[in-house]
Amino acid sequence: MSARALRRVVLGVGGGIAAYKSVSLLRLFTEGGHDVRVVPTAAALRFVGEPTWSALSGHPVTTDVWSSPDEVPHVAIARIADLVVVAPATADLLARAASGLADDLLTNVLLTARCPVLMAPAMHTEMWEHPATQHNVETLRRRGIVVLDPDEGRLAGQDTGKGRLPDPEVIHTVALSLLHPVPSGPLTGRRAVISAGGTREPLDPVRYLGNASSGRQGVALAEAARDLGAQVTLVAAHVEVDLPEGVAISRVSTAAELQQAMRAAAVDADVIVMAAAVADFRPEVVAERKIKKGPADPAPLRLVRTVDVLASLAADRPAATVLLVGFAAETGDADGDVLHHAERKLLAKGCDVLVVNDVSGGRVFGSPENEVVILRRVGDTVVTAAEIPQQRKSLVAHAIWEVLIPLLASVSSASTVSAERLTLSGTSH
Repeated sequence: MSARALRRVVLGVGGGIAAYKSVSLLRLFTEGGHDVRVVPTAAALRFVGEPTWSALSGHPVTTDVWSSPDEVPHVAIARIADLVVVAPATADLLARAASGLADDLLTNVLLTARCPVLMAPAMHTEMWEHPATQHNVETLRRRGIVVLDPDEGRLAGQDTGKGRLPDPEVIHTVALSLLHPVPSGPLTGRRAVISAGGTREPLDPVRYLGNASSGRQGVALAEAARDLGAQVTLVAAHVEVDLPEGVAISRVSTAAELQQAMRAAAVDADVIVMAAAVADFRPEVVAERKIKKGPADPAPLRLVRTVDVLASLAADRPAATVLLVGFAAETGDADGDVLHHAERKLLAKGCDVLVVNDVSGGRVFGSPENEVVILRRVGDTVVTAAEIPQQRKSLVAHAIWEVLIPLLASVSSASTVSAERLTLSGTSH
């Protein structure tokens, strides 16, 4: 992550059982390259201790304004913050914030902050539905604070109902939208889920089977979608470039993890770009200990197929999806050239569109440049939709979106933007 992407986030933690989930939220911010200062309430430390917050954030943690008073901590912390996120926000904390109380460090920070503030409530259903809580939420929202609605589900004890803390990934995505407001563009209002990089299948604790993908093209597609106005989630396997700012990041390693992450992220996506390079095989058995060199040759390595992520996404597409686009790398052989194999894959996979790059001789892998051919199926016939000449991968990404945006628009209507889905899947480098 480049220094340019660094943002200072204050993570306020209220005293509720859901405080443990904020540890995952802290991880999402720090793994995205953000500098996070955790400010818990005293009650929050009864659920998750100070050493945990300090170790994961890299900053000392306190709940009051009396630690290092010469630094005026409540002013100093708020003044440098680019965003304040409070999760969980208990009924008590919402009430104190709405009333303008300043009886601990977190409420002092809320009063002095001049950056965007996001609060994610969590409490029992009766507390959330109480008129006092609803009045406090309305007050905070009128002041410009973003207050999420809680989810429905299992609460503390045996209770279920509305009041559950939203998933950390959801809070993180909303937070990123406040840190990096997306511009208005042809993908405004769309949600794009994009994968990038190469998966790795472990052989033993130190070795793996992988591929030469750098993830450059997938990352470039994510950056282009963001710049065109989309809300982007990037599912990143192993990449050799900085991950982009202004997008939600989900890190994976194996093909199975990639499949799980893509399925989860794609539930309400408008565009799915399956651009990761998926290892086709994995060892049948993963050694628990490092395989040692010895006088005898090691036992033969038996490989089995990994999950076909593209096929699983295609099979799980919502009924409203009318357009499926593939993204594949090909080489020619005795059975045909690159386009021959690409056309067969387009028809066999059931794709409507296939973006193809020729990787013969190792080209494209790790290169800052790429060239692609975009194929489209019309009935049982395959036609060339576009030929994008060799140029920087960032420019190739924008050229790909120029082709795909009209296709996405053609399956949408002004009143049902989220009813259709465009799936871009396969391999990029």
